[in-house]
Amino acid sequence: MSIATLNFESHYLMSNHEITVILPNKPRNILAKNYYESGKKYKVLWLLHGTFGDHTDWLRRTNIELYACEKDLIVVMPSALNSNYSNWNSCMMGFSMFDYLTEELMPLIYNWFPASDKREDNFIAGLSMGGRGTIKYAVNHPERFAAAAVLSAAPVEYGKLTEEDLQQDDMFTQRLRGMVENAGGLESFVKSEENVWSIMNSLSSSGRLPRLLFACGTADTMIYENLKIFRDHADKIGIKADYWTLEGYGHEWRFWDLAIQKALQFFGLEDTGASPF
Repeated sequence: MSIATLNFESHYLMSNHEITVILPNKPRNILAKNYYESGKKYKVLWLLHGTFGDHTDWLRRTNIELYACEKDLIVVMPSALNSNYSNWNSCMMGFSMFDYLTEELMPLIYNWFPASDKREDNFIAGLSMGGRGTIKYAVNHPERFAAAAVLSAAPVEYGKLTEEDLQQDDMFTQRLRGMVENAGGLESFVKSEENVWSIMNSLSSSGRLPRLLFACGTADTMIYENLKIFRDHADKIGIKADYWTLEGYGHEWRFWDLAIQKALQFFGLEDTGASPF
């Protein structure tokens, strides 16, 4: 595979920003000139990291490079800090991570790399915080993605969120409290793009949602119970999704390496027979 690390000044993040892009290998039986001048456009996976991570996580901790090579796939991995893939207008000079992906990174990738911008050729996946980002992008921009894989994350019903709930001291509530404040208060937050649960309610019968896969380890004490709650709700309102669980796995990279392989199968990406060597 070819791996590109790109550092550029982001309009939406108001700073230099670094991404990693995995690009397909040139087969050894094809002349370089013929390969690079072919004009071929490749399918794209937008792959999101979790809390405390960055654009190198998936590359360092899984075999995503191998899997991408087998599928002849471009993989784009941005850095999101601990933003929850949200817009933080009050952070420093502004850190609009939610808008950045669709309004800046996608145009960059489509025009600077041999990447297809067709909906049927674009997929999104992420783990934990990246899973929350994945479902948020999937329901707010269903026209962008053919399918989405939410790994170790599940929508929660923000409509039941109270001010008292926001007073807890754990780091995830602290981040949620900041998101609510940044949105202009609880009422505005519940009406925003963050309330995936509500948006999915409104889209349940529209046929517009991408195909959805939710994957979680049964020993994941952070997520598994919430996923069961969401699944019951999704079944009631007629949201079709696939669910994949593994016994004994928790919130861990061993699970996510297996889960991303399942996601690539779910996306319908076939092995090309290409070798990474």
